[in-house]
Amino acid sequence: MINTVSITIPCKNEEKYIAPCLQSIVEADYPHELLRVFVVDGRSEDRTREIVKRFEDHYSYIQLIDNPKEVTPVALNLGLKHSNSDVKIILGAHSTIDSSFIQRNVDVLTSHPEIGCSGGVIDNVNENESAEIIALAMSSSFGVGNAHFRTGGAEGYVDTVAFGAYRKEVFEKIGFFDEELVRNQDDEFNYRLLKNGFKIYLDKKIRSSYSVRGDFKKLFKQYFQYGYWKVYVNLKHKSITTIRQLVPLLFVKYLIVGLVGSLMIPSFTYVYLLGLFFYLFVGVYFALKKTTVASKVFKVLMVFFVLHTSYGYGYLRGVLDFILLRKKPGKKSKELSR
Repeated sequence: MINTVSITIPCKNEEKYIAPCLQSIVEADYPHELLRVFVVDGRSEDRTREIVKRFEDHYSYIQLIDNPKEVTPVALNLGLKHSNSDVKIILGAHSTIDSSFIQRNVDVLTSHPEIGCSGGVIDNVNENESAEIIALAMSSSFGVGNAHFRTGGAEGYVDTVAFGAYRKEVFEKIGFFDEELVRNQDDEFNYRLLKNGFKIYLDKKIRSSYSVRGDFKKLFKQYFQYGYWKVYVNLKHKSITTIRQLVPLLFVKYLIVGLVGSLMIPSFTYVYLLGLFFYLFVGVYFALKKTTVASKVFKVLMVFFVLHTSYGYGYLRGVLDFILLRKKPGKKSKELSR
């Protein structure tokens, strides 16, 4: 019987977002006496801690925890280990949840004992036009593959979700998040979850919102890190965790090999350009499915290109550093893209 629920929110310098996030939890239709909320703060330098403490003073189930290492997986583990609740939910500081979010997750886990993690679909909240363009691209299957929690795709069993709700037995069996991973710690954890016989279920009735920031430079760095750290995860498990991760790598290799080949063999240029035209054609097709405004179609297409090249380039660098040069992750690779 599932009763108690804890929510862990890693954060740092989130004064603009943490209050709406916590307020949405306060307004959720789940009994507060069965709820614990842990905001794990990485030494914020703005008003984040002050805001959280104000909530802490008013609601006994909300607690601020210090994260001196200022790394996301450490924050996650600090919160997860702070309670022996039946269900443990991971939430982002930029998110808000629907009033039924907690209850629906509990219902899924109660009804299906084989499910170790449940989750839903993210609705994007755009801060400006750039954020809108990024959100359109990231809600497209061409932009992010079969990440159904972003695209709102098919309901059912999946390989990962955002803001997952985990039954406590999962952590008892497979342990906690890998604190060495600055990025991809959730994908790596869900990979271990699946390998140990649990299932992940996406229910489209489980809804949350996420504030998208419109910064293309940070988007490039973020997806570069996703690709880069994915190689490190693959080495740890001696396995390719998902086939879709290889597509951006192949695209970047095509760009490089095609350019070099065109310079060496002029006739190869036509084949190279034909491939680029095909990419452009498919990109425009998927962009038009998101918007029919001409200027936005072009911008969405550019974000597709940023997502694919940054992830692919990061993956290529990861292969070079971790496989060929046998390096360990350096300090620079652990810098967050915020």
